[in-house]
Amino acid sequence: MNSPSSGAPFYDNPVIPGFHPDPSVCRVGEDYYLVCSSFEYFPGVPIFHSRDLVHWRQIGNVLDRPAQLPLPVDAMASDCIYAPTIRHHGGRFWMITTNVSQGGNFLVIAERPEGPWSDPLWLDLPGIDPDLAWDDEGNCWCAFAGAHGPSYSGVQITRIDPESGKVLEGPFPAWAGTGLQWPEAPHLYRVGEWWYLLIAEGGTERGHTVAMARARSPRGPWEPAPANPILSHRSTDHPIQSTGHADLVTTPDGEWWMVLLATRPAGYSPKFHVLGRETFLTPVRWEDGWPRVGPVNLRERAPGAPRPQEPAPRRDDFDAPELEPRLISPRSRPNGSWSLTERPGWLALHATGGTLDQPGCTFAGRRQQHPESRTAVLLDHGAGRAGLSVRLDEGHHYDLEVAGGQASVIARIGPLRQVVATRTVPAGPVVLVISTRSARKWSVGEERRSGLHVAAPDFVAFHVGTDPEPLAELDGRYLSTEVATGFTGRVIGMYVTEGSAWFDWFDHGPLDAPGRS
Repeated sequence: MNSPSSGAPFYDNPVIPGFHPDPSVCRVGEDYYLVCSSFEYFPGVPIFHSRDLVHWRQIGNVLDRPAQLPLPVDAMASDCIYAPTIRHHGGRFWMITTNVSQGGNFLVIAERPEGPWSDPLWLDLPGIDPDLAWDDEGNCWCAFAGAHGPSYSGVQITRIDPESGKVLEGPFPAWAGTGLQWPEAPHLYRVGEWWYLLIAEGGTERGHTVAMARARSPRGPWEPAPANPILSHRSTDHPIQSTGHADLVTTPDGEWWMVLLATRPAGYSPKFHVLGRETFLTPVRWEDGWPRVGPVNLRERAPGAPRPQEPAPRRDDFDAPELEPRLISPRSRPNGSWSLTERPGWLALHATGGTLDQPGCTFAGRRQQHPESRTAVLLDHGAGRAGLSVRLDEGHHYDLEVAGGQASVIARIGPLRQVVATRTVPAGPVVLVISTRSARKWSVGEERRSGLHVAAPDFVAFHVGTDPEPLAELDGRYLSTEVATGFTGRVIGMYVTEGSAWFDWFDHGPLDAPGRS
């Protein structure tokens, strides 16, 4: 078994930044395809393409129709779609996942990764995080994690008919891990004469680990790796934390690599991660019949020669016939809530709910992908109430809102909602800007003048028009997972809570990047 070449160029982690957790990857020839969890957002399960495991571009969403993705309007934030697995077998793509809010485990199938993907085939299986693997006889094996709770039973394995969804054998207990909480995220691989079972343990927070066992058959018995966990950054001062929920892939020349989720916490102890759990890449070597991994570094030697793709544009001018796939909405996006045709070149949004503090609002945004970021829109709010919001969930968001000739910065932090600052704005379209910059960019003098505490992982600033002075600047820790809880990350987007509003363009990218709007 080969290890990554020492003569290759370098790459920077994470390879897919921002709220892109629970990555799963497969290779078809020289092409790689990767999917991530999407939780309460629609469309669901973003799918990416790469030619080198380093440069990824989103090519769509697997679950892009309401029939594929029934999300209850009152579903809790961080519920809904958990931990997808993508595989290629028999000339088709297979994606299996769990809708924890409605329906349970299901799979969808496509001839092409861009879709269209089939309607869900629901499986009569409990638990979460299902996986698919085929043996040499064509049998399809599904490993999954037992449901959390008092009766949690670790990883189970069953044999299924993936065409009908029928359970053919099992499920039967496989491996409960090394004794840490929540053994989950199983993936099965056939390597030589062995079957390997890769799992995550310890919870998806700072205690996250990757562990492995092997057996001669998917039916077991399973032998744990002598060096478990094979990967963990727990109890270290490494800038990358929460390493786990991994998947393995080989390159065409036989090298092994691992994709996994991790976080980049910042600020003062206990530190805060604000972008969510992101997708990282790390090399794998094999020794004595077991994989050896890590530590996962911010800079690594690449799998080979870079094969970059044309990056997705940071600015969307809404000139395409459909919404671009990076735009997501909480729980649903009713047809009557948006339009690209009623005012060509503009995105029209129509209010479906009166507040961002409760489910049911009209919102369309993109995952924040850069710690130092700038997001801007040109908004014509008409007689409505609309703006730009940086959102973690209904109880944790900062809004830059325009209504009645006035721009306001509104902070919602748990049970508290406060208008922080206001400014009169002229009639007609207005540019709104939300930027983030990390705390390390502040000098001591700046911090003292601002009144903000150095514990913040970053600061969120709100600008109206071309005014260089922010209307307000807020501590970013209150829009972090450590404060809000859950499994998602920041999403910055356009919204309307009264009447209608029109957006001429939406621009999101690095704070100091050239050519920004």
